[in-house]
Amino acid sequence: MKRFSWNIVPALALVSLGAPVLARPVPAPQIVEKTREGAEKTKDAVVKGATIAADKTKEGLSKSGDVITNEWITTRVHARFVDEDLLKGSDISVDADDHVVTLKGTVVSRAGRNRAARVASNTEGVHRVVNRLTIGPKR
Repeated sequence: MKRFSWNIVPALALVSLGAPVLARPVPAPQIVEKTREGAEKTKDAVVKGATIAADKTKEGLSKSGDVITNEWITTRVHARFVDEDLLKGSDISVDADDHVVTLKGTVVSRAGRNRAARVASNTEGVHRVVNRLTIGPKR
């Protein structure tokens, strides 16, 4: 009989120690509210981060799905200049760096200078245009 009692005592001790863990008290309303606020802030941060990532991804791709690099922008701006009547007889150098296009060279008229800047600024992927074109004959 002694042996039986020694086995029951440790088992009862474990059960009595585990009881507070099993019977957890209901959290106070303040704790619940703080948890909700924390979850809401985390959700907002995740949504904001995802939105920024999506915007950056869109910024880096053209409508056709091509990656918009500086070279892509330069080529696209040059290609759009070809069919412009106001730019016939012009000598325009296009440089793109971080979605900023710099135009250098000469155009034959003020209207040509303005048209070149407008064409460049309306090119996909271009955020800003620096117009350093001068008016004069082609060199």
